[in-house]
Amino acid sequence: MTKRRRAPEPVQARALATRESLIEACAALLGDVGVERLSTNLICAEAGVTPPAFYRYFRDKYEILGELGGRLMAAQNAVIEALIADRSAEVSELRLQSVIAETIEVTRASSGGPWVLRALRAVPSLQHVRLNSHRRMAKALVRYAGRRSARAELQARLMIDLGYAAIELAFDEPAMRPQAIAAEAARTLIVLAGDLLPRTKSAQPRD
Repeated sequence: MTKRRRAPEPVQARALATRESLIEACAALLGDVGVERLSTNLICAEAGVTPPAFYRYFRDKYEILGELGGRLMAAQNAVIEALIADRSAEVSELRLQSVIAETIEVTRASSGGPWVLRALRAVPSLQHVRLNSHRRMAKALVRYAGRRSARAELQARLMIDLGYAAIELAFDEPAMRPQAIAAEAARTLIVLAGDLLPRTKSAQPRD
């Protein structure tokens, strides 16, 4: 009986694995070398991939950072989307505090999270990733509120940007407790939320 040969591994699966290893290598290096010293050669060495292979998947280090940024934004936005999707509960100060605290932890748990967060703010070619994400989530808040006006759009965008500033602060100032940051941010956000969202009510959060 002729022994059957093992089927070759799908090329697509290998390509996806190589691409993913480059992304994870980039995330692992960010905290050690920072954005400025990060290079395609360092990423290739960390991933065990040749430079020609790198350029089959990414143009430069900024494109791979953009991929990490998009993933981080998606993970953060999922927390807000869960808030919007649950129409059975009031949008209270306590709930906003919980959303901010959870988003801080999601950022911490993401690959290269805090460093990717800084790169999205500091690198001009990456800022569109953050801004587009903020615009999308602000529009989602306006739809949730059922109010279409310039003022509602401004209020929604301020809510998103102020919440994001609180998340950044948690990593810029590690001596500050994340829960305290979330509590203070929620006290500010509830004022905007109370005007934008008719079902919002205030509640005193626990530190």
